[in-house]
Amino acid sequence: MSLSGFIRFLRHSLQRLENSFAGAAGLDRSLGPALAVHGPSLLPQPQHIRDDNSSEPSFLDSIFWMAVPKKRRTIEVNRCRRRNPNKLIKVKTNIEPCLQCGNLKQKHVLCGFCYDKVQRETSLIRKQIQNMEGGPLNAPALESVVLYENETLGDAEKDKRIVERNRKRPSWFIL
Repeated sequence: MSLSGFIRFLRHSLQRLENSFAGAAGLDRSLGPALAVHGPSLLPQPQHIRDDNSSEPSFLDSIFWMAVPKKRRTIEVNRCRRRNPNKLIKVKTNIEPCLQCGNLKQKHVLCGFCYDKVQRETSLIRKQIQNMEGGPLNAPALESVVLYENETLGDAEKDKRIVERNRKRPSWFIL
């Protein structure tokens, strides 16, 4: 059945329902069931579907038809769908304590607390390099060596940028 045939069927069904309601109750036809349709005028108006019998547009032309489920889903079906084992979060079995700080972390993944420490230390080193060179864009592309207290410079590091830190080298900050 085409869309125009379905609309024609629906219109005739509503007219029969209105006539039977008014005839059975002995009431005026204006008190029968009514269908109120409200749609914004900003949407483009669909082309009017005309019957062979009438040349005027129908009130059903402005209805936006949508698919609607025929039956309501039961609570059991909804809960089974929502609590499906495939949708649940998997239990992690690969968790161990970090060897440096003791906080829990996943195996073969860097500890978040240790990563924050490394990030803070490297940002301080970058700021020190920026102060030494006179700005972030003035720094030449050189390899940098970080020297902490009580450390000496090797022969291989003579041509590299040297950044001296006035503190003891952290155990987690390796060369």
